Amino acid sequence: MAHTVLLDNIETRHYINGAFSCSSDGATFQLESPYSHEKIADVSEASIEDTNRAVAAAKAAFAAWSNLDIPTRGGYMRKMAILIREASQELAQLDALSMGRPISSYFDANYAAEQMDHYAEAGWEARGETSLNTPGFVNMTFRQPYGPVAIIIPWNIPVAMWASRVAPALAAGCTVVLKSSEKAPLSSAKLAALAHRAGFPPGVINVLSGHGTPCGSTLASHMDIRVINFTGSSATGRLVQAAASSSNLKKVILELGGKSPTLVFDDVDIEGVTADMAKSVLFNSGQTCMASTRIYVQESIAESFMSAFVKIFSAARKGDPLNPNTEIGPQADKKQFEQIKAYLATARFDATSKLLTGGRASHEAGDGGYFIEPTAYCHVAENAKTQREEIFGPFVNINVFKTESEAIKKANATEYGLYASVYTKDLSRALRVAKAFESGFVGVNCTSPTSPPDMPFGGYKCSGQGREGLGHSLSEYLEFKSVVVKLETTATNVD
Repeated sequence: MAHTVLLDNIETRHYINGAFSCSSDGATFQLESPYSHEKIADVSEASIEDTNRAVAAAKAAFAAWSNLDIPTRGGYMRKMAILIREASQELAQLDALSMGRPISSYFDANYAAEQMDHYAEAGWEARGETSLNTPGFVNMTFRQPYGPVAIIIPWNIPVAMWASRVAPALAAGCTVVLKSSEKAPLSSAKLAALAHRAGFPPGVINVLSGHGTPCGSTLASHMDIRVINFTGSSATGRLVQAAASSSNLKKVILELGGKSPTLVFDDVDIEGVTADMAKSVLFNSGQTCMASTRIYVQESIAESFMSAFVKIFSAARKGDPLNPNTEIGPQADKKQFEQIKAYLATARFDATSKLLTGGRASHEAGDGGYFIEPTAYCHVAENAKTQREEIFGPFVNINVFKTESEAIKKANATEYGLYASVYTKDLSRALRVAKAFESGFVGVNCTSPTSPPDMPFGGYKCSGQGREGLGHSLSEYLEFKSVVVKLETTATNVD
């Protein structure tokens, strides 16, 4: 399919203090299509000076923004929601071009608009409490915005992440400096342009493009940033938290990696479950942190389950992410592609496991895109590298269990705890397993990407800290303040 986005009109600059500008030192990085390998654009690379300037703008804008009434703040957000919906097709194309996201499954723009609409009203929820429990005092709490917030988003669903992080921060009264991923900067810059059109005051929203160093590390250690929200790998999350701790002890919100287990008991509808599992692993070409990449099947149905799964899993259509019939696009870039190839090589040398399907890097004839064949192994050792580490591609391991207790033990034997699933018709068993999972989110007879927007989403263990979601994200950006008011005593006349 021909490109419908005019490449000459793509915004590639930083958005700081209400204006677009190139990097202070003129630095750029080249963005290439992971499908065609054609150059898309030279994108501005944020320097330390650019980052400091963005933070200064957010700090300067904070007092006025936090003191605006809720309807005024919400008016900007509602207008932006309209603009996002109007730009939905362009945003989908920008992500397809930059990181290979198939437009066939693109929901991000509508989701982002819904986030803006919700938080346009949710600012009213920022209320404290009162207490009369101390004689002679009226006590209360204030909920007040922290201040300037840094947001570092990943490349896999950048538009959804942009809005779900920025919207609650704005609703709380915070100002924002957002760093997009170097793999997918174009849609974030487009959203910055939409924010400008929506009329947000200068400095309220600032958007930078670039790599983790120097931009991301500068934000993590900046003394004027009061909250940092990072989504990405657990390894980088540790660095962000260390930088925050060694600077001003800023609040840290982390959504990190996953190695999600799914337990499939022998009383299920195999056809339905395998369809769910294939969709979970293949969604966004396997590039989702909550993908069900460790499947445990009860022994009596293991053979029939694997056969049915492979049939669906291997049939997904690969191709141009701009083609509406494409189900699997390329991996985001060469680095991601090479990392998954290394895992494929590791799996081939695991003597205990068996390849069910895939196992190769697949280059579509004539284009050479960064494609990985949907890959499934079975009977993989629990201590194997591909069973322990997040691969972030269309790669899944299927192992067998006999008893419920055995399955739970294997499911929890991981440093991750983002999403877990159980399939069974036995409700008591489902709830026992859900309680036993060491995971921040549990699907019963469903799996990722199922995630209702009003449920708190976040991880246990090395999968993160803090919770996002409608009704939950706002509080992450509001500080508690206790106010104690002593009352004057007066004589009581008794007649």
